[in-house]
Amino acid sequence: MHSRARLDPQTLLTAYSQGVFPMADSDGVIRWYTADPRGILPLDAFHIPGTLKQTVRQGKFQIRINHDFAGTMRACATARREEGGTWINETLISAYARLHEMGFAHSVEAWQDDQLVGGLYGVSLGGAFFGESMFHTARDASKVALVHLVQRLRDRGYLLLDTQATTSHLKRFGAIDIPAEEYGVQLRKAMERECEFDENRGAKPE
Repeated sequence: MHSRARLDPQTLLTAYSQGVFPMADSDGVIRWYTADPRGILPLDAFHIPGTLKQTVRQGKFQIRINHDFAGTMRACATARREEGGTWINETLISAYARLHEMGFAHSVEAWQDDQLVGGLYGVSLGGAFFGESMFHTARDASKVALVHLVQRLRDRGYLLLDTQATTSHLKRFGAIDIPAEEYGVQLRKAMERECEFDENRGAKPE
């Protein structure tokens, strides 16, 4: 499914609540998409590889929440571009920045020596977190951010972590593909729950 996207906050939030998300295509036009099968990372089956557990315990990275949301998005775009293409452009960054200011879009960031070296961002709505993209410039930085994201979602009662698609990287953590129909059932349940990613609406940095 794809059509030209309107990116005002209410349209974006309505789309996410229905399992639809925007992406910028190679022609620069932003269109709506869905996925079947759909990638999710079950929160109760999240797997942390042994070596990563050690890295988390060592505290090599300082984890910050919403400290540099736009910087995290731009770093994700740069990482994807270097891999051969990105669905993130400045129009999308502006649209998600508005959601961030409203308390619906968030970043989990890994910092080292006061430098942003990894992280991820996504949209929080109801009891669902829609993961959009991640990046790293230091080894394991994005993985550590993902561990912190999952712990935060578990602690705050979330039901669904949507990854849109699965990759070999995400599958190592337990990500799976499910049929769109099953995803719809999980999404509707998640939309009935009220969870707060950040207790202070307005996305105060931590």
